[in-house]
Amino acid sequence: MPSRRTFLAGTAGITTALTIGSHAYAGTPDDKSDENDTQLRALISRMPLPDKVGQLFVTRVYGHSATAPDQADIDANLKELGVRTAAELVARYRVGGIIYFSWAHNTRSPHQIADLSNGIQQASLTQPRGLPVLISTDQEHGIVCRVGEPATLFPGAMAIGAGGSRADARTLGRIAGAELRAIGVRQNYSPVADVNVNPANPVIGVRSFGSGPDAVAGLVAAEVTGYQRSSVAATAKHFPGHGDTAVDSHYGFPVITHTRAQWDELDAPPFRAAIRAGIDSIMTAHIQFPALDASGDPATLSRPILTGILREELGYDGVVVTDSLGMEGVRTKYGDDRVPVLALKAGVDQLLNPPSLAVAWNAVLKAVQDGELTEERLDASILRILRLKAKLRLFESPYVSQAGVSRTVGTAAHLAAADRIAERTTTLLVNRRRLLPLSRREHPKLLVVGADPASPSGTTGPPTGVLAAALTELGFTATALSTGTAPSATTVAKAVAAARGVDAVVVGTYNVTATSAQKSLVEQVVATGKPVVAVAIRNPYDVAQLPSVPACLAAYSWTDVELRAAARVIAGRVEPRGKLPVPVPRADEPTRVLYPVGYGLSY
Repeated sequence: MPSRRTFLAGTAGITTALTIGSHAYAGTPDDKSDENDTQLRALISRMPLPDKVGQLFVTRVYGHSATAPDQADIDANLKELGVRTAAELVARYRVGGIIYFSWAHNTRSPHQIADLSNGIQQASLTQPRGLPVLISTDQEHGIVCRVGEPATLFPGAMAIGAGGSRADARTLGRIAGAELRAIGVRQNYSPVADVNVNPANPVIGVRSFGSGPDAVAGLVAAEVTGYQRSSVAATAKHFPGHGDTAVDSHYGFPVITHTRAQWDELDAPPFRAAIRAGIDSIMTAHIQFPALDASGDPATLSRPILTGILREELGYDGVVVTDSLGMEGVRTKYGDDRVPVLALKAGVDQLLNPPSLAVAWNAVLKAVQDGELTEERLDASILRILRLKAKLRLFESPYVSQAGVSRTVGTAAHLAAADRIAERTTTLLVNRRRLLPLSRREHPKLLVVGADPASPSGTTGPPTGVLAAALTELGFTATALSTGTAPSATTVAKAVAAARGVDAVVVGTYNVTATSAQKSLVEQVVATGKPVVAVAIRNPYDVAQLPSVPACLAAYSWTDVELRAAARVIAGRVEPRGKLPVPVPRADEPTRVLYPVGYGLSY
């Protein structure tokens, strides 16, 4: 790790800012915050325009190392960013932030990530007028995770919603935040504050805490508190609310048809709660919301939504970050050179992951030079960004240590806490003739079949193997047979044949539909007369498509921690305690509810 002397030498021009400390800026300014702002404004006044433009951007970069990535990552960087390494990136563009992705090969292991973070900080701080970099990632837990094992992985938001415990949400934030901080990640794009009122939502779903605005608000605020007590900036997303869409904004342009009154009642409460909790950053949504802005622009580019509602009505003065500018929802109406400029005019502070950093960076620079954007407008956003960096003590402590990684990441205490939380989330929806818990005497030999979606973090699963191993550890003899999300007739026949040779079958289901081959698989295995337990490993709505199944559990995700908890429930080691945080509609009549919010059986 670079020494503090090296850090100070690299930041000789900003040593006054080192005294700013950890004051929280979300509330009403006091004398201390006024003094800090004076120091930061002085710092900003000495920044050349290109440096200011760079501070607004948060970008991806390929590679596990800031200076020596693999050749394939060098090639990817040259193709997409015009630089070879992360170090060259910060030197050329003076970016204020970098986002880590597993697919960009940033997150191989906790110790490697810490080295990467330190390398990025050193590359930035040794530049003239160098500033610390705000490193971010999407570590929502559940189905969206960038940092995998041996880091602690928690149940996702809808599972936490099923548990219903604000204390658990706060614990998740505190532990996950401490582990992120130890590897140099100081801004987490979590929690999801969207209220998932649409069962067909293709992009939010189990990433939401549930369908009840008040319940979601309480859990959002608790998780925010946990993260920020660990000195990691939490990010409530996706403002003004992405919970009632049937289009994925990665690939299309969703339209929200809520009225303003419905927005106040359904979508706004979690964001209001996050702001009351002192949330450090809020992420925008690439959605059209005509009741809030009739222009047809996405919320990310909407001044009425971001300045009029978020800033002026809700009183939020923290950092506003866009969702990824590479997503189709924000690129539908305007070109990649206009999007970042319009976002800044709307009230955004951080421009996240533009498809071409060169195009976006130069477009913002030109907009200032041409007078479309004022330098004062940039200064206002840079002040918010630097306030956050100061609050997180990045000016004083930009580096992390390998000892800190070993001391903090994936400790036995953290892993045990995740297991305990997961046990409180598994939801029992069907249990005919009290099939569950399974008895080791009556059902000693088990077959686990079903879907094996790819691990969210690249380090867990496959789900059938995890369930089989967990059940075997609990005293059964369980074998796994992966049948996939769309099993062929041959695969179904193989599963049926295998089912005849065991005492009971566990089926992992993944987003079952009326015409899904998974539904046929379950029906044919049930027809063998063997006891069958379905485990919905993503959406709890699967149960509506499986009327013949004798027992059904909702696990809400397929990461190991949730699957192991489901196995303990199946085996009777723990009671099922989860309650549905969303209603499950009937399959034949979706306007009618099959299982209401709060439903959940016990033993």
